[in-house]
Amino acid sequence: MGDRSEMPAKEDPLAPARKPAQWKAASWLLIAAAVVAVIAAILWASGYIGPARTVLVWFGLGAAALLAVRMVRQMIGGTFGVDVLAVIAILATVLTGEVVATLIIVVMIASGSALEDFAQRRATRDLDALVDRAPRLAHLVHGEEIRDLPVDSVRIGDHLMVRAGEVVPVDGVLVTGSAVFDDSPLTGESMPVERRRGDEVPSGCVTGATGITLTAQRLARDSQYQAVVALVADASKHQAPMVRLADRFAIPFTVIALAIAGLAWWLSGDPVRFAEVVVLATPCPLLLAAPIGFIAGMSRAARNGVIVKGGAVLENLSRIRTVVVDKTGTLTTGRPQVVRIDPVAPWTADALLAVVASAERLSSHVLAASIVASAEEKHLSIAEAREPEEKEAQGISATVDGQRVSIGTAAFIRSEGHHVPPAPLVGGELAVYVAIGGAFAGTIVASDPVRPEAPETIHLLRQLGVERIIMLTGDAPSTARHIAGVVGADAFEADCLPGDKVASVAGLTARPALMVGDGINDAPVLAAADVGMAMGARGATAASETAGAVILVDDFARVGRAVAISQQTVRVVYQSIWIGVVVSMVLMIVASTGAIPATVGAALQEVLDFATVLNALRALRGRDVWTARAQPPTPTT
Repeated sequence: MGDRSEMPAKEDPLAPARKPAQWKAASWLLIAAAVVAVIAAILWASGYIGPARTVLVWFGLGAAALLAVRMVRQMIGGTFGVDVLAVIAILATVLTGEVVATLIIVVMIASGSALEDFAQRRATRDLDALVDRAPRLAHLVHGEEIRDLPVDSVRIGDHLMVRAGEVVPVDGVLVTGSAVFDDSPLTGESMPVERRRGDEVPSGCVTGATGITLTAQRLARDSQYQAVVALVADASKHQAPMVRLADRFAIPFTVIALAIAGLAWWLSGDPVRFAEVVVLATPCPLLLAAPIGFIAGMSRAARNGVIVKGGAVLENLSRIRTVVVDKTGTLTTGRPQVVRIDPVAPWTADALLAVVASAERLSSHVLAASIVASAEEKHLSIAEAREPEEKEAQGISATVDGQRVSIGTAAFIRSEGHHVPPAPLVGGELAVYVAIGGAFAGTIVASDPVRPEAPETIHLLRQLGVERIIMLTGDAPSTARHIAGVVGADAFEADCLPGDKVASVAGLTARPALMVGDGINDAPVLAAADVGMAMGARGATAASETAGAVILVDDFARVGRAVAISQQTVRVVYQSIWIGVVVSMVLMIVASTGAIPATVGAALQEVLDFATVLNALRALRGRDVWTARAQPPTPTT
């Protein structure tokens, strides 16, 4: 077995993406402000008013210099930041003698950065929890001995013990009898899940009151929970365009604020009025609301089993006008069952199934697995296939027992020069056409049932403002028409090749467009959409990397949840920004009359910052529209 106990422990994959404090100087500035305040108060109380004012002035100028350095760095990077207003406010209060207001402004700026850091840590709590739960050790069973080793040292086939209440370290197969698991770290659902001997157990779920033994099915890096951690790490590196909303608004906001302040000075003839206005012009709502709100929305989505890769994806999701959905594995369960076999003489049903299963063992298509499973259930002899040639979404050819076998769509079999009579299909059935030894040999008919949650989810998407829902499939038109009618899609396109799907999405005019696929062969079309969403529960690596959002569980309803959460998040962000900006404007106008002293204005701005952060954190919570919506109408068949 070898000694694997000395291998290094797993590093935190999110560590490079974890965001540090917004401004490392903020804590030191707060401490310095407290010290300066105490010194100034002692001097003032002792009658040394002049020295006290001097201490406050030099402290304010030092803070303004620090802000100016940061402002210049932002401008060199091509960003006009809002720090310019903070610098002007500090200088204005120093020059007009409002030194107490100077101290409050500095405290406000430093505490605003600290408040943002606190709010971001609160908003990312659910995302961080996903990473923090990632197991670091596994208990290896070797004979009578149980050894702890780093999870990255686990090999396929290892027998592992997972004690009661522990996180399953890698994907495996349950060896012991039935057991109850908590899947909420993966799915967000609190209901326990029972699994029996031979069932797959995904990494990341938590064992119940009893321990279990499982056989490792995948390495740690390929297991489901490690894929989730990697997705979270990737998502944390992205920012929304709205996070830079402060920069886009900085110039007009600064111009308006300075205009109001200058007008107040000109009309009153008192420069103090200028200081009183600009003290209320620091647009912290712009700085705080967008990043905090989007991080909160991403965290809430993760809690509901959807990893959203950045605020930009969340913002696009909130504006979706068209939803394009793959059929197999997305609207349907993706687990088709063989319902009948129609052989052509001299072939019998079992002989045809055995030959097809022999060739399909080399295919990754979901229907191939069902055909092989059907043959194994009948204990048919499956031969070795050679020289496979597979055309994605069309079919596969291979040599079995010296005969060339072609399996796939009717168009695929016709392309090889065979006459293919249409198979009689009823609603929802799909046919696999077979040619053996240069002659048409029959069809295998399977049925892939519609997901029970699909019609209700389509109905919810319409209520959330989606204008058009289109289904794409490589299946025959009769099957596509039936499924589209059941789920309530507006339109469908059948007999689609991967290139056809990409062209269909690229040609959409009602955008942004969301493409939802099962993540097996959908990576190209997911990339063509404004937002690609992969049903990644079955480990679709390529699609998960391409998609902007990944559903961690085998549940189409999470599409509706993700759109609803994104809309609620953007609504909260806009509310926070505009309420903050409008209140700041109103206070500036009032201050221009001399009704708000500079010291009081600085304190009011601090209160406004705090209220903005609290409001942005509302994106963590919200009414669950997916449980409050009306039931969908009865689908047509």
